[in-house]
Amino acid sequence: MSPLLIATVEAATHAAQPGILEELKAQFGLQLNYVVIQAISFLIVMGVLYRYAIKPTIATMDERATKIDSGLKYAEEMKAKLDASQAESAEIVKEAQSKAGVIINEARDNAKDFLEKQTQEATAKANDIVTKAQQAIELERRKTIAEAREEIARLVVTTTERVLAKKLSDEDRASYNETAAKELNVV
Repeated sequence: MSPLLIATVEAATHAAQPGILEELKAQFGLQLNYVVIQAISFLIVMGVLYRYAIKPTIATMDERATKIDSGLKYAEEMKAKLDASQAESAEIVKEAQSKAGVIINEARDNAKDFLEKQTQEATAKANDIVTKAQQAIELERRKTIAEAREEIARLVVTTTERVLAKKLSDEDRASYNETAAKELNVV
């Protein structure tokens, strides 16, 4: 039973005592049957309000409190996941930086090796060009010397013809040319 109903019944029991009842009637003009009816009406209104207003309001408040609690738990979970994600992304960034450093060092080493290789190739090509140029110069010098010998031999023969004032035969001319060429080879 409701505590209000119990209190009303007790009040009615006490009111049935002759001294208190008469005193209340005289002082306030109360009548017991109206007080009981008012108490019953109040209990009916209170029961209807409790059932249709207070109870649904309490249920709604409990439901909202549950939703708020679940929302707070979800927020805490998301915060934990966010912290974990931030830690993971920081780890990934550190790993990427270390890998980038390794790649940069490899690129520097490769560039240094490439530069050394290109320098060696350029030096080899330059040496090859110098060698070929020296060979070409030597070949040209020999050719020039051979041409000079032939010209000198021809001049010797021509001079000999003039000194002797006679015409030499082809055999004599060839003989003088060979002799002059042999002597020039010795020099």
